[in-house]
Amino acid sequence: MEVQNADDTAHNTAENHQPSVSISAEQQQQDDNSKARIEALPAEEEELRRLLAPDVANLPSTPPSAIESNFITYFAPDFIKPGHDQYVHRHANGLCVIGLAPGHVAFKENVGVTSVDFNVGKSDRSGIKVTGKRKRNAQHFEPNTALCKVFSNDAYYIVRCCVKGSLLEVNESLIKLPGLLNSSAEREGYIAIIMPKPTDWLKAKASLLSSEEYKNLRDAS
Repeated sequence: MEVQNADDTAHNTAENHQPSVSISAEQQQQDDNSKARIEALPAEEEELRRLLAPDVANLPSTPPSAIESNFITYFAPDFIKPGHDQYVHRHANGLCVIGLAPGHVAFKENVGVTSVDFNVGKSDRSGIKVTGKRKRNAQHFEPNTALCKVFSNDAYYIVRCCVKGSLLEVNESLIKLPGLLNSSAEREGYIAIIMPKPTDWLKAKASLLSSEEYKNLRDAS
């Protein structure tokens, strides 16, 4: 009986002691995790500090404009005729904003642009009203289709689509405020907005220049 009692006592002692070992291992794991988190804090704080307070030496001299942040700009120099430079601001959603590039011949006149007329031949582009998600009434144009005429006193220049696609709107503000082309051609002075199909955009893009390529071209001319 004493041997049996000793065995029972040893067995009970082992059973009672086993949970303590399990708890200790779990506690050790928690301690290790806590230690790892504490060690990771300096790295996380450093990353957060880098994002919130970047190195001034690495910042651009001027902050990017809304155009630079939201669009990629391409250029169509000498489009159809020499000196008829146009830009295409391409948004990530596929929309293309069309306008006059800085090197356009109209800006080389002493008076700049004096008026804008969206009545080109048989159609007045300002009369196009596109509605709904399906863009009802949108007209589909070719790259060389005329959008408007910009005047510099008696001389005028035809502005074209540059890309094949659906004309969604023209900037009617230019009718009353043509000076926007002289002061803010790449923003408030845009000409029109066109939505090309992806395949048509790829074809058009192949013939366009990047901002750097356009700058180099005009600096060299």
